[in-house]
Amino acid sequence: MAVTAEQVLDALRVVNDPDLHRDIVALGFVQQLAIEGPRVKFDIVLTTPACPVKGELHDQARSAVLGIPGVEDVAINMTFNVASSRKPQTEKLIPQVRNVVAVASGKGGVGKSTVSTNLAVALAATGAKVGLFDADIYGPNIPLMMGVTDRPEMQGTEENKIVPIERFGIKLMSIGFFVGDDDNPVIWRGPMVHGAINQFLRDVEWGELDYLVVDLPPGTGDAPLSLSQLVPIAGVVIVTTPQDVALQDVVKGVAMFEKLDVPIVGVIENMSYFVCPQCGETTEIFGHGGGERISAKYDIPLLGRIPLDINIRLGGDEGNPIVRSAPDGALAKAFVVTAEQTAARISTLALQRDEEKRKDNAVPIQLFSKSPTKA
Repeated sequence: MAVTAEQVLDALRVVNDPDLHRDIVALGFVQQLAIEGPRVKFDIVLTTPACPVKGELHDQARSAVLGIPGVEDVAINMTFNVASSRKPQTEKLIPQVRNVVAVASGKGGVGKSTVSTNLAVALAATGAKVGLFDADIYGPNIPLMMGVTDRPEMQGTEENKIVPIERFGIKLMSIGFFVGDDDNPVIWRGPMVHGAINQFLRDVEWGELDYLVVDLPPGTGDAPLSLSQLVPIAGVVIVTTPQDVALQDVVKGVAMFEKLDVPIVGVIENMSYFVCPQCGETTEIFGHGGGERISAKYDIPLLGRIPLDINIRLGGDEGNPIVRSAPDGALAKAFVVTAEQTAARISTLALQRDEEKRKDNAVPIQLFSKSPTKA
């Protein structure tokens, strides 16, 4: 007997996304199903190209369909359509940006900008459309870390918007492109910071992006407050180091974003450990378990642990992030895994919000008529 579409879909219902906790058929991942005699082909459309279980889903789906009597060959095209955390048509500032991902820290010196740049580069390497916005007005480091010295120009757009610099396939914008002399400080009060962030969102031609990674200044000041007021944020990634003095400030940051109703994507523990290049011994210079304690206390995922290594620092100083300069090394893979976990978590949060909206908008069933009855 000929293989039917119903047989294929029933077989694929055993394949579950471990992050979304539903099967790929119910999630709508299975598309473009075609059956040509004993050969079956279809697409699996994921919610992010950085899906950490992409290979597992492919292998499980192939095995499930090959188990159908009469199927001899299965061709699966793994593709993606990044889930959006907002309704683009209602967003005036950046209508074509699907997800704004803020990277924050409770204090300075924890490597937040290093994480932001490598996170953006890792996401772009998967095929996602990525922008990197340096919102650290007082200490803009992204131009240096991305190796950019050019100045953006206002050209090529009907609305005379600023065209962002592109580097490693990422659209970049920073106040550092405009302040001129590196020794010239930015001395601005709160309203000026708000105005600058508003302008960098409104007047920059960001175009269509899957992720806009925003490198926030440390602490709980004007920039994170302004960003949350101006655009819907898909979620915030908290960067910390393991020692207690850093964790104290993380607690304040998490509390602030909870009050602003901004979802916490998770925590990244940077400078987590040091591996001696001579003997291979691992030393936890700044202590142990800080990220785990924050994760447990606030019930948020620990997205990754990034080692302390001179090559990560050199990559930032030389404008060539480690994910780009040594993509096959262990250091780059630590950032790649962290980016995959971040993207998966953002997709999960987007799905949860969609389901909550559907429940809120559902029309209640009326069991009894409200009209008066006649005796």
